[in-house]
Amino acid sequence: MAKTKKKTKQKQRKKEKTKEETKPLLEAPEEETRLLEGDEKADITELKKEIQDCQKLRDEYLAGWQRAKADFVNYKREEEERSKSTRNYTEQNCILNMLAVYENLEKAKEHIPSKLKENEWIQGILQIENQFKGILESYGLREIEAMGEQFDPNFHEAIEEIEKDEVEPGTVVEVIQKGYLVNNQLLRPAKVKVAK
Repeated sequence: MAKTKKKTKQKQRKKEKTKEETKPLLEAPEEETRLLEGDEKADITELKKEIQDCQKLRDEYLAGWQRAKADFVNYKREEEERSKSTRNYTEQNCILNMLAVYENLEKAKEHIPSKLKENEWIQGILQIENQFKGILESYGLREIEAMGEQFDPNFHEAIEEIEKDEVEPGTVVEVIQKGYLVNNQLLRPAKVKVAK
């Protein structure tokens, strides 16, 4: 029995020794797990911060790109308007210069002696005048009707006010120089005399 007690005590000591020896081995993975969990948490925190930084940078780039795109669209629209304005200005100046020639042809037509009105050569010149008028009209030229109309400062330029009892005050009684519109925009106002 003494041997059995001794053997039992030896077995218990062995078990305790084994437990003590294995205890660090058993605890190590828990510590490592805790360390890994801590490292992973740190890594996850860093990754989240990097993602937030990337998202912030993305938002800044996106906003910058959208502003640049809007600026470009506005620039393109402004350039188209500027180009159209320049084209219209050039076209109107050209029409205004041709209009001077056309009006001289009209004045010449008014002063043709009656005995020459049937002359073939004169008829040819009148055809040229009609052709010239057609070309100007194809560019949108339209005469402003002024005679007998109420004076409109948007389309008429008053040269003189005269006494006329037969007409209402403010009525155009004489056209000194015709006025014209090009594509419904004023090219030149009509110079007129107005009743008082």
